[in-house]
Amino acid sequence: MEAKLKKELGTTLLKSTGHSGGGCISEGQSYDTDTGRVFVKINHKSEAKQMFDGEMASLEAISKTETIKVPKPMKVIGLDTGGCVFVMEHLDMKGLSKYSKHLGEQLADLHLHNKKQLEKLNKEQQTVGKGAGQSDDPGVEKFGFSVPTCCGYLPQVKCYCMCSFSPAEPYQLHLTLPFSQENQWQDDWVTFYSQQRLQHQLNMVEQSYGDREARELWAKLQLKIPQFFADVVIVPALLHGDLWGGNVAEYAQGPVVFDPASFYGHSEYELGIAGMFGGFNSSFYSAYHEKIPKAAGFAKRNQLYQLFHYLNHWNHFGGGYRGSSIRIMKDLLK
Repeated sequence: MEAKLKKELGTTLLKSTGHSGGGCISEGQSYDTDTGRVFVKINHKSEAKQMFDGEMASLEAISKTETIKVPKPMKVIGLDTGGCVFVMEHLDMKGLSKYSKHLGEQLADLHLHNKKQLEKLNKEQQTVGKGAGQSDDPGVEKFGFSVPTCCGYLPQVKCYCMCSFSPAEPYQLHLTLPFSQENQWQDDWVTFYSQQRLQHQLNMVEQSYGDREARELWAKLQLKIPQFFADVVIVPALLHGDLWGGNVAEYAQGPVVFDPASFYGHSEYELGIAGMFGGFNSSFYSAYHEKIPKAAGFAKRNQLYQLFHYLNHWNHFGGGYRGSSIRIMKDLLK
C-alpha cells in the first residue's frame, strides 16, 4: 500500500507519524510526505470507493463555501489488493470546547450560503446586461446531491464499534444491507425526505424485521408529514449530513467538522442527530439560532428528523432502537 501511496502522491518520503485513528468503518493513519503531513483513511472492502467518493465530494462542497473548516480532501486511491484509501489534510484536532459558539455561527453560515448565492443570482438576472451564469457559484435550487453519500456503514462490514451511542465495550456487527444515500434530485423537500430518507429506512426495517407496528404507523405518518411543513419556506441548504458529537472537533484556529455525508436539504435536518447524543452546548445552539431563528413547528420537525436517525440505528444496531423509533412515530401522530 505504501508504495502505491508514494506513486500516487508523487512523494519520496512517506513516514508513519504514529498518529492513528478510525471509527467503525475505516482505519486511519498519518504520514509525513515531501509536501507535509497527510491523514489516510483505509478501507479494504469493495464498496469503499463509493463511500470515499461521497465523502470527498462532501468535503469539497463544504470547503468551497469558505464557511467552516474541513480537512482538505486530496485523493481517493484504489488499492491493488482491493478497497481504497482516502488521502486528506492532517489536522491536529482535539475535542470541541473553546470554539462551540464559533461552530454554531459557522454552521449557520454554511446553511445560509446557498440561499445567499441564489439571491445573488436573482439580483444579477435583474441587472441590465447580466443574466444567468454570471456567478461562479450560481446556487442549487433542488434537494439532493451530485453523488451518493453514506450515513452509516458499508454493506457486509464487520466492525468493532466504540461510539457514543454504543455500549461501554466494543462489540461485533455483521451488516448485510447497503446504507448509502442515493440523493436523487427533487424539487420538493417533503418528497425527498419522505421517500429517500424515511421510506428507504423503513423498507430496510421491513426487510429485516417485518415489523407490523412500524409498517402500520408509517402508513399513517407519511400522509401527515406535509402538515409539519405548512407555511414553512425551505431553501436548499448544503448540509454536513451526519453532524453528531463524534464528527466535530477543534484545532488551533477554530472548529472543524469531518466525516460528512452531505446533500442539499432543510437546514433543520442537521440539528436532528446533533441533539440526540450530546456534544453540543447551549452556546452552539444560541449562536446558530441567532442567525437562523427557529420557525413555527420546529419541535415537531426536529422529532421527524430524529426519526430518520433512530431508524438508521435500528437498522445498524438492532432492536435496541425500535422503541425510540416507534415512540417518535406515535408522538408525531398525536
